[in-house]
Amino acid sequence: MAFLTSKTPISVFFLFISFSLYSSLTTEACHRIDRTALLGFKAKITYDPSKLLQTWKPSNDCCTKWAGVQCDSTGRVVNVSRPGLSSGDDFITDTSMNGTLSSSLGNLSFLRLLDLSNLKDLKGPIPQELGRLSQLNYLFLDSNKLTGSIPISLMNLRKLNKIYLSDNQLTGRIPYPVFEFLTSLSEIGLSGNQLSGGIPFSIGKLVSLTKIDFHSNNLSGSIPISIGRLNRLQYLDISENQITGSIPNTIGGLTKLVLLYFNQNRLTGSIPYSISQLVSLQFFRLSENKLTGRLPASIGSLSSIQRLIIENNRLTGNIPDTIGFLTNITEIYFSNNEFTGKIPSSIGNLRNLLTLDLSRNYLSGPIPPQLAKLKQLQTLDLSYNPLGLVQIPDWLGKMNLFRLLLAKTGIRGQLPVWLSSMPTSTLDLSSNGLSGKLPNWIGNMTNLSFLNLSNNGFHSALPPDFRNLSLLMDLDLHSNKFSGHLKTIFSKRVNEPLGHYNSIDLSYNRFIGPLDEYIGNYVSLSTVEKLVLSHNSLGGSIPRTLGKLGQLKKLELKFTGLYGRIPAELGDAKELTSVLLSGNKLDGSIPQQVLNLRELAEFDVSKNRLSGPIPPHKASIPASAFKDNLGLCGAPLPSCMRT
Repeated sequence: MAFLTSKTPISVFFLFISFSLYSSLTTEACHRIDRTALLGFKAKITYDPSKLLQTWKPSNDCCTKWAGVQCDSTGRVVNVSRPGLSSGDDFITDTSMNGTLSSSLGNLSFLRLLDLSNLKDLKGPIPQELGRLSQLNYLFLDSNKLTGSIPISLMNLRKLNKIYLSDNQLTGRIPYPVFEFLTSLSEIGLSGNQLSGGIPFSIGKLVSLTKIDFHSNNLSGSIPISIGRLNRLQYLDISENQITGSIPNTIGGLTKLVLLYFNQNRLTGSIPYSISQLVSLQFFRLSENKLTGRLPASIGSLSSIQRLIIENNRLTGNIPDTIGFLTNITEIYFSNNEFTGKIPSSIGNLRNLLTLDLSRNYLSGPIPPQLAKLKQLQTLDLSYNPLGLVQIPDWLGKMNLFRLLLAKTGIRGQLPVWLSSMPTSTLDLSSNGLSGKLPNWIGNMTNLSFLNLSNNGFHSALPPDFRNLSLLMDLDLHSNKFSGHLKTIFSKRVNEPLGHYNSIDLSYNRFIGPLDEYIGNYVSLSTVEKLVLSHNSLGGSIPRTLGKLGQLKKLELKFTGLYGRIPAELGDAKELTSVLLSGNKLDGSIPQQVLNLRELAEFDVSKNRLSGPIPPHKASIPASAFKDNLGLCGAPLPSCMRT
């Protein structure tokens, strides 16, 4: 959900303008100090696969012959631009460069732009000597592997306008003096590092700032109240840190703010009423914090808002009716809070709304019929609310919902037939009181890619029309009373390249077996990662062809009445991390190929009839996973008796 990026596109942009800015200047021969400084940088580069520095030869004039270098009219280097990602009218070049940053760069005393971004493999510290570049306006070193701390000497770059050190491996604190003296700074990007400590209070002195991006670090402490002085700020992202305390009331001073991301921190307290002053705000994300209190009615003043994401907090009270004033909004994510009361009917005014997620709260029904006016709505998720719906409202059938999620909302009875004519790709009606047979018309829902009807009261076999679901990739029918053979599910059609299963959970039903001997040859299962069939009366043996499922990670066949041996071929499914076969009638020994799968983390064959020594294995498997097999011995069980 990014609004702007702090990575390479800005460097590409400045690469372009820097060439335009200085190309009209007539230049004299390159100054010897600058040439020596640049050759010193080249000497520290150990690998240059795309020959970005090929033209940097002592015999050539660095002002006119060296790629990425430009000079002013006196022959002094003002621009060094060798980013790893650059573009032209019809091409994008992506390359890398190995080496370290030479301290000699500090001798380029007339330098205005230094762009060495996205070279991926520049390592080592940022030289303190860069603090001598007193004319520098733009410093781009992002997307490398630079280490160490941010040099305090950068405080001397009084003309610096933009600095990006994002996506490196920098550590230590953000140096406070940088914010004391770099008063010309308009953009600062430090995201994607390992910086610690607090956000300096003195950040409030940088009144020219339009962008702050500190996300994905280890920053702690509170949000400084001085941040409210930055009345030109348009972009503020301090997400994915360890920021504590409350959101300061001074946040209302950021009237030009377009993007505000505070998500994935440890913020507490309530959302301040002063957010009503953020009249330019379009992207607002406070999710994954510990915020409490009510959502202030002043939220309705954010007339420009497009995305409002406050999920995974502890907010309480009613959702205010004023939310209906946010007529430009396209996405609302309020899930996993403690909201109560009814869903505001004013949401029906949000004509541009694409996603409405109010799941996992304490909201009561009914669903206001005014939501039928949301002609653009694609996703409706009201799951895990005590709505007491009894029936799914018929007016939902007149909407063009791609994702409909109403898990545990009190629905009863049979599926409404109007579902068959909806374009839905995701349907989750799990944990309700639905019953009866799965209707034949389910085969008409050919857009389905995700179907979850688990924890209901469906019974009987699946209709043959189920095979028509050629886009279905995730199926969860567990904890029902479905019966019949599984072939209807496994032999469904596939609409290449889509429609191959990712996950199947059919556990706790009444399906019968045996499993098809050639199950591993079914096209629909070729990329399946999760296959859970436990607690069904399958009988028969474990098919050898399961070993052909090369992407299978989780196999659960617990309490299914299986007998015979565990096939060694199962060890051919190299991605398996979980093999659960407990509560069956399996006999013979445990194949070494299975117990030594390289990714195996979970293995359980307890309550079977296995015998022989347990093969040596690297995975940490408890003794309980082998118990109730009278013939098994060896670690982690007691050692085998020698005869």
